Amino acid sequence: MDMVRGTTDEQEKQGPNPGLLRPPLIFLVAILLGILLNWIWPLRFAPSSFWFLGPIVTACAVLLFWLSYREFRAAGTSVQGSKRSTTIVRTGPYRFSRNPIYVSFILLVLGLSVWLRNLWLPITLILPVVLLVVVVIPREERFLDRNLPDQYTQYKASVRRWL
Repeated sequence: MDMVRGTTDEQEKQGPNPGLLRPPLIFLVAILLGILLNWIWPLRFAPSSFWFLGPIVTACAVLLFWLSYREFRAAGTSVQGSKRSTTIVRTGPYRFSRNPIYVSFILLVLGLSVWLRNLWLPITLILPVVLLVVVVIPREERFLDRNLPDQYTQYKASVRRWL
């Protein structure tokens, strides 16, 4: 164990999110729960004339995710939180947000909510967002501060966390 940083060699080899709190799974569970709850007890909102906004927001979410993922691949680092990051990505959507993939997940749920006129989806979105803000992102930031301190400090100073 490294007494200065309080980490083990094994932790240094892993990424910041080795456990079950993986954002894609958290959001998938929220979507499935929202759909199930709406099937059991439908909560509709927004007039049906606005349904077309849902596919547009959903498509924007998918595009943002794809662009973000592509930048990670181009930089040669893993997008998976369970694997160690090797560099800070500063291109594409990462010029504007430190967490564009998480923004895309949120937009996906909101887009599906409008598209399906399902009020349960934004309700089930609350827990994933809280987990991101309270657990996942702080853990990722500590990891980056510890493993890429100079790069990450400069990046944090120049790019907002969300938008």
